[in-house]
Amino acid sequence: MSTKTIELIPAIDIIDGQCVRLTKGDYTQKTVYSHSPADVARELEQAGFCRLHVVDLDGARSRHIVNDAVLRDITRATRLTVDFGGGIKTDDDIAKAFDAGAAMVTVGSIAVTKPELFGQWLQHYGTQRIVLGADVRQGRISINGWKEDSAEELLPFLRKYVDMGVSNVLCTEISRDGTLQGPATTLYKEVMTAYPTMHLIASGGVSSLADIDALEQAGIPAVVFGKAIYEGRIDMKALSARMGK
Repeated sequence: MSTKTIELIPAIDIIDGQCVRLTKGDYTQKTVYSHSPADVARELEQAGFCRLHVVDLDGARSRHIVNDAVLRDITRATRLTVDFGGGIKTDDDIAKAFDAGAAMVTVGSIAVTKPELFGQWLQHYGTQRIVLGADVRQGRISINGWKEDSAEELLPFLRKYVDMGVSNVLCTEISRDGTLQGPATTLYKEVMTAYPTMHLIASGGVSSLADIDALEQAGIPAVVFGKAIYEGRIDMKALSARMGK
């Protein structure tokens, strides 16, 4: 198995303009970590990160972008490569995200409910600017802020879009997200076995550097994590040293 260095991507989740984390996507289990996501982004950049995953949780729940102003604050305050998701449902939404400085957008629900529109976005913006969001619960793709489970099973769902040229995929195991109980490494290994050239971004459950090491050893190209940083489970100095900062 390849042991290529894994890409480390911190996450900022936004509700009411604040940096928060949920547990298993449950909006009633919310912890606020900062009132200024832009300040958090600056700290992450100073620690040596180059990439940032930003999620508009208000947008995911409302089914349209809500926190584009916060995204703009982050992209103006840093030079981080930001991928943005949550509430991207229309041409206006995706244009708004790019106008606010996102380098990439993560789109999940529309790939399930309106595959033709998703295909149009791939053609218009290019496959390198679109990350396919594959949020999984009990083997099926979940949509609309994780409030609904579709009939789509993960591997066939991915096949459809790999055949269309998609290479960047953010896969979140919902039952692990925000739990600090370890990532679903077995699931991600199955995906990489099926699609070995995919740039898979694992998300959910990361609690320690050991979890990141296990994903790296399993050949997973990238990992998103947030709560482990905010809760002090992963030492920022250790992460900075790992990135050579």
